[in-house]
Amino acid sequence: MTQPVLRLEGIVKTFPGVRALDGVDLEVRPGEVHALMGENGAGKSTLMKVLGGILQPNEGRIYIAEQPTVMTSPIEAKGKGVVFIHQELSLADELTVAENIFLGELPRKSFGRVDWARLYAETDAILSQLRVRFDARTRVGDLSIANQQMVEIARALTVDPRAVIFDEPTASLTDAEKSVLFDVIADLQKKGVGIIYISHRMEEIFRITDRISVLRDGSYRGTLVTKDTSEDEVTQLMIGRSLDLSRNASHHELGEVALEVRGLSCGHLYRDVSFNVRKGEVLGFYGLVGAGRTEIAETLFGLRTPDAGTIRIDGKEARITSPIDAIRQGIGLVPEDRKGQGLVLGMNCRDNMTLPQVDGLTSGPFVSDGAEIEIFDRYKDKLDIRTPSWRQTVGNLSGGNQQKIVIGKWLSMRPEVLIVDEPTRGIDVGSKSEIHNLIRDLAAQGYAVIVISSEMPEVLHVSDRIVAMYSGKVMREFTSEEVTEDSLIQAISGIVPDRAA
Repeated sequence: MTQPVLRLEGIVKTFPGVRALDGVDLEVRPGEVHALMGENGAGKSTLMKVLGGILQPNEGRIYIAEQPTVMTSPIEAKGKGVVFIHQELSLADELTVAENIFLGELPRKSFGRVDWARLYAETDAILSQLRVRFDARTRVGDLSIANQQMVEIARALTVDPRAVIFDEPTASLTDAEKSVLFDVIADLQKKGVGIIYISHRMEEIFRITDRISVLRDGSYRGTLVTKDTSEDEVTQLMIGRSLDLSRNASHHELGEVALEVRGLSCGHLYRDVSFNVRKGEVLGFYGLVGAGRTEIAETLFGLRTPDAGTIRIDGKEARITSPIDAIRQGIGLVPEDRKGQGLVLGMNCRDNMTLPQVDGLTSGPFVSDGAEIEIFDRYKDKLDIRTPSWRQTVGNLSGGNQQKIVIGKWLSMRPEVLIVDEPTRGIDVGSKSEIHNLIRDLAAQGYAVIVISSEMPEVLHVSDRIVAMYSGKVMREFTSEEVTEDSLIQAISGIVPDRAA
């Protein structure tokens, strides 16, 4: 058996009242892509923080090339050949791409001066491997989220690593960028580098990994050979049950049209977009990154101003120029970036839940704690939000529970239309199923729901109808009965003739 490049043995990590890791084992071989899977809160992040020197284990050992080692800091981990590509971007917006990639390790000339020519040359050489369309001198703050993720990935290529940990690396990438990333991973494999790949996307796991290790409730549940297992077996190991991934079929009557959009256009982002959504219906929007789906949602919520077109709510034309207008007209938006746009991570759960309506919850000059707690308790039970109390800082919740807080925030406003952009991004498979069921339940209660998703199984599973977009245009509209995967892919690829919804 080939000697592993990295091995964790019996790792235990406890916090006051919580045993976050309970004797976890993990082994990564040279040239192997090893998936680490588990629900949010299963212990994956804690285990990686132990490996990266951010946290110290209470028990257990770390071995690099079978030599016992102690990781006391991320710098020490990198020095020993363990490199992290984090899901949460850790870039300095005001610095250039080159400065971010070599931060803390800038090449020097005599008297400590930065060797700018060498810095830019080495950075451009790395960027050429990633086939990106920006250069070393580009200011990071001017890049899209997807390109910033590519900068994070470029950092791993500045050293000769033994092991590279990728944490949800494709969350913001287009299909073309994913292909480049997978090529980079394949090149690292050829060099004998061990890869730990953390992702909730089953199709990626089964495409590029060799083995899958599963954590549940802080405990190691086993390791499976990818080619010899199935999604169902992995899911059962993760959450202890099977999931219903069948197509959606509504079992309730749809109501009147809640929202109607006609001829909506906004510069080069999208043009002549028309659709409607009825009460009790889930309307899915599917397309590649850049198709204009999120931009349409932002327009409906007053974050963008359209050049042309009309918006009608309950049959009446609506003028929406700001989020305040949208909220007053009965539109709520669960944004794609829930941490950056949907939550205040340092605030507690209650305050996040009631933030949009705090002006209406006052008692004299003060906010009524009782009214806020009543709202939180109602939607905590209704949405099954798992938190010790309303006092919990929302940044400490799992991704699934954070998403429920954002959804609850808008439900408490009793909207006519709820728009949910990428409802399960960065959420584990068990919580993903709960969010899907929640969306279907909201429709059954009479809400008009718009779901924007980059995941085909998701949009097929939750939607009554699907609007397929390509390059800012509506290509086709499908009912859940007539849609097929092939026809949907063709539509979002611009293959079929343009046909208004």
